[in-house]
Amino acid sequence: MVIVEEVVGLRLDRRINWLGFHLTKSWHAKIFMIFLNFIRTFTPERIIIAQNTRLTARLLNTYTSILKPKTMANDKDAFEVKAVNTTERLAKLRSLFQGGDYDITAYVIPSEDAHQSEYTASCDARRAFISGFTGSAGLAVVSTKDAALFTDGRYFLQASKQLDHNWTLMKQGLPDVPTWQEYLVQDLPKGSKIGIDPTLIMANDAKALKESLGKIGSSLVSIENNLVDLVWGDARPSRPCNPVIVLPLKYAGRSHTDKIAKLREELSKENYYGFVVSALDEIAWLFNLRGSDVQYNPVFFAYALITKNDIVLYIDENKLSDEIKDHLGSSIRFRPYYSVFEDLRNLQDKFKSDNQKLLISTRTSFALALAAGEENIETTRSPILDAKAIKNEVELEGIRKCHLRDAAAVINYFAWLEEQFAAGKKLSEIDGADRLEKFRAEQEDFVGLSFDTISASGPNGAIIHYKPEPETCAKIDPNLLYLCDSGGQYKNGTTDVTRTIHFGTPTAQEKRAFTRVLQGHIAIDRAIFPKGTTGYLLDVFARAPLWRDGLDFRHGTGHGVGCYLNVHEGPHGIGSRITFNEVPLQAGMTVTNEPGYYEDGKFGIRIETLVFVREVETPHNFDDRGFLGFEHITLVPIQTKLIDASLLDPIEHKWINDYNAECLQKVSPFLEQNSSGLRWLEREAAALK
Repeated sequence: MVIVEEVVGLRLDRRINWLGFHLTKSWHAKIFMIFLNFIRTFTPERIIIAQNTRLTARLLNTYTSILKPKTMANDKDAFEVKAVNTTERLAKLRSLFQGGDYDITAYVIPSEDAHQSEYTASCDARRAFISGFTGSAGLAVVSTKDAALFTDGRYFLQASKQLDHNWTLMKQGLPDVPTWQEYLVQDLPKGSKIGIDPTLIMANDAKALKESLGKIGSSLVSIENNLVDLVWGDARPSRPCNPVIVLPLKYAGRSHTDKIAKLREELSKENYYGFVVSALDEIAWLFNLRGSDVQYNPVFFAYALITKNDIVLYIDENKLSDEIKDHLGSSIRFRPYYSVFEDLRNLQDKFKSDNQKLLISTRTSFALALAAGEENIETTRSPILDAKAIKNEVELEGIRKCHLRDAAAVINYFAWLEEQFAAGKKLSEIDGADRLEKFRAEQEDFVGLSFDTISASGPNGAIIHYKPEPETCAKIDPNLLYLCDSGGQYKNGTTDVTRTIHFGTPTAQEKRAFTRVLQGHIAIDRAIFPKGTTGYLLDVFARAPLWRDGLDFRHGTGHGVGCYLNVHEGPHGIGSRITFNEVPLQAGMTVTNEPGYYEDGKFGIRIETLVFVREVETPHNFDDRGFLGFEHITLVPIQTKLIDASLLDPIEHKWINDYNAECLQKVSPFLEQNSSGLRWLEREAAALK
């Protein structure tokens, strides 16, 4: 339950269940409310609390660290939250500030690596190390006095549990909460010097930040030696150097020479000198190579420079076998990984003498822009990003096939869970995640997982990106909702599927919430829209049924998915952020359809299916626009016991029965005859009355 209180006009979010206690039952919660009222009374200018969300957050964080709360309502299944004590780490970091080796007021620690990757190798998990927060999205700002962690709604609950008393949680997107850039300008003293590793911030972001800081006399200071690395010391993991493999043409569908030729065509249109490729998944896609340097992401550390007459791959040659070199051919030169910076510096005079610009992606690091000379570059959305997003026919067919096998694995898992509970066995969330991985490993062309399995029972389902840990995870309670978000990497595709199921009897509240989420899911699946439509415009389809009950969710409705590549892929998606209005959906794109609803301390609901964007026939074709729709690829049935049929209209009712029947028809050949998985599928696919 989320209890909201007005404090001089500010909505103070008292997430008592976030602390794992019920307000009406917990003496801890009552003490906290007395404490809060005392603070409000004691403060002569109460308006300070209303205006300073950081003070409110600091009070909440302090209370959390003192109580060391448990997150499960059921004591026998509860686990203690273990926030990392960051006091010593922060002290060491601050010792490098003013009076130390670097004259700065604050230091910015992004989540990303030098390639602006969402998911990073352990050696690049600097923000997680310094803060203790392990979510994939977030940014830390450490000043001489304060430490603030900025993250979005997917991670509010997780961050509130993982941050210790040293940190203030800045809940991005909520009223009166500044962005990290606004925080640097508004909350730090004028004339401050803000330090950052230039490899970890995008060039455009650095440029905008420098301008904002300059207006108040502050400045951005590039520091080549990463300060968190200095604090981390010898304990920092080493950088992976795993072998690279060739992705055969039967899976890729297009040769790397064809892809490079198309890129060169784009470069020649504007007479650019060349294009620097820094995103790891773009390099893997362009050269039809795959790696394993980043967990769950089949990529490898490299840069590339593509010009009209030259192709340079910056990579540790220890990664390259003779097979790789034969595959790439003699036209591609190899240079050491870090040499890209030296080579770009050496090209600065040529850029000027030839009056040519170097094209870089909007997601390229500030360090690369500095190496090439800021006056010599032009930024654009990567043409490789756009090309990669539209899958060719070979990729589309491979994705269809791997989703059938993946569905069989998920169905076998749910059937196995049901059998275990019927036998009276107790299983932890990590037991479940491990068993699901084994079912996937039995499938043809399986390579590994595409992300950490979210195996979440009851209240843990409300943690949108929950990750069960062996030492602390809860038991899966068959009498509570179970949310399972999982995926696999196959040689011919990447999967990402979420189903929420109940092994007992769901409550009326759970059924109503589930049905509203399902109605949003159906609305997206059935949507037909003119070409040129963005995911920003479609997002309301997923939320409207929830809005009828005054409900909503704090994450996007859908993201692109790679083909044996990263499970999160741009440039498109479906969501309420304005960035989702930049790129229209196009035929051949993949995107997830995953509305949800979450009640802190109670349950989480999400239904996620991968869909293809495809052209559709309509009775008319207004202005010759052409129209698009979706083809669902994930085929794991929707559990009908969780549906309140009274809320459905006839079209929705028919969609559910048709979808579940399709699951039975297409997936049953991949299940053993007379197996528990097949019996489970047959039962779950039965028509909703």
